[in-house]
Amino acid sequence: MKMLLAGETFAATTSVAIGGDVLTSATWTNGATAFNAALAIEGITVTQIGGERCAAEFPYDLEALAHYQAVVISDVGALTLLVTPDARAGRVGVNRFEVLKAYVEGGGGLMLAGGYMGFQGMFGTARFYDTPVEDVLPVRCLPFCDGMEVPQGLQASILQSSHPIFAGVEGPLPPILGMNKLDFRHDGSSRLLATCHHRGTDWPLLAVRNHGRGRTVAWATDIGPHWLSQDFLAWPLYGKLMANIVRWLAGDE
Repeated sequence: MKMLLAGETFAATTSVAIGGDVLTSATWTNGATAFNAALAIEGITVTQIGGERCAAEFPYDLEALAHYQAVVISDVGALTLLVTPDARAGRVGVNRFEVLKAYVEGGGGLMLAGGYMGFQGMFGTARFYDTPVEDVLPVRCLPFCDGMEVPQGLQASILQSSHPIFAGVEGPLPPILGMNKLDFRHDGSSRLLATCHHRGTDWPLLAVRNHGRGRTVAWATDIGPHWLSQDFLAWPLYGKLMANIVRWLAGDE
């Protein structure tokens, strides 16, 4: 099985002042290292396009997306995918979110994962609200900053343990340290599989939807650190859960 992962890479620049001198260094991080390794063990081939490459390299058409049974978008904002090099140069071109919507309706699988740049985003800058991608998800984005940090940890409640995504996965899930606030679609089109309770509200953690001939998943937290705790990443069933999600998206479950 082949899947495409968009996002999850980060570059940071640090400046250090030593007397009158300023030294600057840069680092690059791949937040999906554990995710990619876990899926490889499960027999799933991941092609990753890092966030800095998405504008130029994310597929522009259904023919390119057809190479993958599932697509995961994680921690890369909507504008990075929407504003192609042609658009930035002022030329009319393709809306890749419309292409993703058609991909799902034609039988593809799409997951949007959480993070600072997931859904609407920690600072409201991810901007998946009111887009064609949101149209196919089992949740709706909130039109404002939706990220919440919970350093003491959130405990997930599994609502539908019989769903194929939880096959061979026995709860409880390890704690998570944050998530995006989402609005579950209570219209009969979607299934809510897990929630996290925080400050009087049960927030959707994992929701699924059959849309057209395809499937979508909303996973409201990270696929890696920091919102996924080290306990979660070290959990023996982490890879099984992630692989089950991808297999369900691909229609194998």
